[in-house]
Amino acid sequence: MATLDLPHTAGCLVCGPNNPHGLGLGLQVDTQTGVITVRFIPQAHHIGFPDIIHGGALAMVLDEAMVWAASWSGKRFCLCGEMSIRYRAAAGVEMRLTCQARVESARNRLITTSAQAMDDSGRLIASANGKYVPLSQEQNRAFIKTFIDESATAAAANAFAHRN
Repeated sequence: MATLDLPHTAGCLVCGPNNPHGLGLGLQVDTQTGVITVRFIPQAHHIGFPDIIHGGALAMVLDEAMVWAASWSGKRFCLCGEMSIRYRAAAGVEMRLTCQARVESARNRLITTSAQAMDDSGRLIASANGKYVPLSQEQNRAFIKTFIDESATAAAANAFAHRN
């Protein structure tokens, strides 16, 4: 399994290192399967109820994984058109979660994805499905220019840059 670290944009709420309110997460892609993986350890400031992580925080991470899965599949960035999520168990503070996303089908103007969040024991915490719409070529090129220049993410960034 060959994995690459995916690029960051400075202000992204999920991965942006310069966003003081962001999660600062790193995402990886399995270059053979296109599966995106992100690890998320929710903190006390992510709660909705005492000791229970707000569902919106987890939905945000699953959306990020799915948008990357959709975008990686055609090396063209996408926006979420629709997302559904089913919560199976409560996620707690400092629970180590692994989220994975994959493409289920891809057409020119619509890519469908699925994702799961699981705890360290393999228990399913949440599952999601999404529909993603590719950006125009012009918007995609502009977005690629916002990548932070990092050696750890250069290979994945180059895959997007050379495709467009």
